[in-house]
Amino acid sequence: MLASTKSGSPLHSTPHASASGLPPALDPNCSIFQASPRTKVDSYTARRSARHPLTEAGNVSAITVSDQDADDECDQQGSEEWTMVDRMRLWRHDALMQHLYETAAFWGDKVLSWTSNPNDAFWLAQTHFMTHQYSRAERLLTRPFPLTSPPDKPFPLHNAKEYALGSAHSQSQMMVDPVRLPTQYPDIQRDQFAGIGNDLMGDVHADMSRLVDMSIACRYLAAQCQVRQGKWADALEMLGESNPFRDSGRSGPAVPNRDGGIKIEASMCHLRGILMLRLNRNDRAKESFLEALALDVKCYDAFEQLIGGELMRPEEEWEFVQGLSYKEQTPEDAEFVRLIYTIRLRKFKHLDEMSLARARLVDEFGLGDNIDVLFGFADTLYSQYRWADCYAVTSKILELVSVHAPTMPLHIACMHHLPYLHSRLFMLAHELVEKEPEIAISWYAVGVWYLTSRKWGEARKYFSKTSLMDPRFGPAWIAFGHTFAIEGEHDHAITAYSTSARLFQGSHLPLLYVGMEHLCLSHLNYAGEALGAAYHMCDSDPLLINELGVMAYHRREYARACVLFTTALKQARVDQGSRHVWATTYVNLGSACRKTGRLAEAKSHYLKVLEIDPRHAGALAFLGMVHHLMDQADQAIVRYHEALSIDPFNLHTLELLNLALDAIADGPPFGGTVPGGEEMWQKMMKEQADAAAAKKMPSEKVEEVPPKSMERPSTSGIQDVAMADD
Repeated sequence: MLASTKSGSPLHSTPHASASGLPPALDPNCSIFQASPRTKVDSYTARRSARHPLTEAGNVSAITVSDQDADDECDQQGSEEWTMVDRMRLWRHDALMQHLYETAAFWGDKVLSWTSNPNDAFWLAQTHFMTHQYSRAERLLTRPFPLTSPPDKPFPLHNAKEYALGSAHSQSQMMVDPVRLPTQYPDIQRDQFAGIGNDLMGDVHADMSRLVDMSIACRYLAAQCQVRQGKWADALEMLGESNPFRDSGRSGPAVPNRDGGIKIEASMCHLRGILMLRLNRNDRAKESFLEALALDVKCYDAFEQLIGGELMRPEEEWEFVQGLSYKEQTPEDAEFVRLIYTIRLRKFKHLDEMSLARARLVDEFGLGDNIDVLFGFADTLYSQYRWADCYAVTSKILELVSVHAPTMPLHIACMHHLPYLHSRLFMLAHELVEKEPEIAISWYAVGVWYLTSRKWGEARKYFSKTSLMDPRFGPAWIAFGHTFAIEGEHDHAITAYSTSARLFQGSHLPLLYVGMEHLCLSHLNYAGEALGAAYHMCDSDPLLINELGVMAYHRREYARACVLFTTALKQARVDQGSRHVWATTYVNLGSACRKTGRLAEAKSHYLKVLEIDPRHAGALAFLGMVHHLMDQADQAIVRYHEALSIDPFNLHTLELLNLALDAIADGPPFGGTVPGGEEMWQKMMKEQADAAAAKKMPSEKVEEVPPKSMERPSTSGIQDVAMADD
């Protein structure tokens, strides 16, 4: 039920002022409602002769009235007959609900010709927007508009009784004072609304005004039209460089929405953030999205841009989301909104709190089969490298919905990591390209398939196409860099990762991969800078801590390397489903222990790797070195042979085997004695050693076999595909 005059024009008429002192059309704390859910509509539909709520012009900002006022209005209007305009307004709205947009535009155009009502113009512009006629809608919203109706109107505006009486009452209601945005209120400084367009009217006549100057909703819709046309500078001028209501005293997170919907001020801040992203002003975009979500916690689009777009560090996003004004803005649903947002945060810290939030959503709110709750669980599993379990959850999500944008990168990455799903990845890529060729994720799936097939050039082509279709699609940038890194094109890989770091300023992964590339090039100073910056952003990623350990090993800081590798394994929470991912870290820890002389510990770590993967050639070779250093040459030879059976062309292992065989050959025969006694044997060995001074002991040779960086599985919101271990 709408508190409007008979003309149905809350924009055009002089409406009741809100609690902030602003008419609803100019109140940034209002929503755009067809009818307010806070008012009763039963009384309107109880009588056959009563007006249908949709026959009103449709309010652009809902006006909440008391039940008594609504009943009084209903009693006043209940005896009135429907006019032709009333009926056509109903046709227009019903056509919109049934997606008959041409029908809605046809009848809406006739209504506007009769009424010259700004609300009718708004709904006609909305219809044009839904049919992608953005230029037409923008023109309607920005052209000069009469503030009063002509004195004489033909029959369609009035019912039979009013027409017989001359329609004096109806005409008097349509003669209204002009209301423009926002200089109607002297206590609001004009410069607070810089960019809103008060001075853009030029020499328009006093009884003419633009819809964008009479309504915030119209201005927002006009900016949306300009965004769709690529007129980003014009749209930014329409919205303003910053929020003009920020310092007005009538806006802020503590000010609730008047009608329970979403504040249009928050929507405008979100759109301003989108424009800032298009203009490559990421810092300003982040500020706009933060302001939008702070103004109205129900604005999920702003939340998705901040969290899905990784504009904040993990700890920063946790503190911001937990500190939003839930109780002030939506007291009845505050806890639910907080919980549903909590499970969408990145899974590096506060894992126990996120698990508790997910359990409460399932137990208290019955959302066990909701796709967003399931996605939060899948994201947790992926961050723990439990790809098989994650794939089971993502498959369930895709059974409920054909395409779920946050889930698809996880689903595709799991299919890449699990060899028995490679054929399904091929089928999925073809299906997506056939059914959804216009979305970026379809071509990303094709690129991942070629990456899985080790066709780096083809993969790179499709990752590039994906990033062109959606420059904010993070996985494509990361995977694009991986294709260069795998082929040894380290400089190109660093460039791709650096671009990703610029676009996703809250993600540490691009900087981590930049550091890994510098480690491959032995640029330890550059690697230290990149890894240090990544650690400052996220100090709980075990993959990052492993790389810091590798850098410490290269710098001969073996004790620190041991600490870092141990910390990485603790942070990873290694279990049965993910321990194979961390085999490289166990090898690195064993190597660091061996360099510090802790041979027994090194041996135990290498054996741990062989429990995970009995055919790990590196672990077998390093275990042979430990045996060799412990004067167990015969066992070392066995381990070297086992390693060479898996990797027969490893030159380091071949040289170590030759050293072990020489040691056996230089020793006395098994159970035999040497003529001249032990002293003569030692003398002979010394002479032989001097003659073969070029030969090196295994303990010296280890410098040529440093620990390797791990594979590159993603543990962040930017879901990438793993890079094959060299």
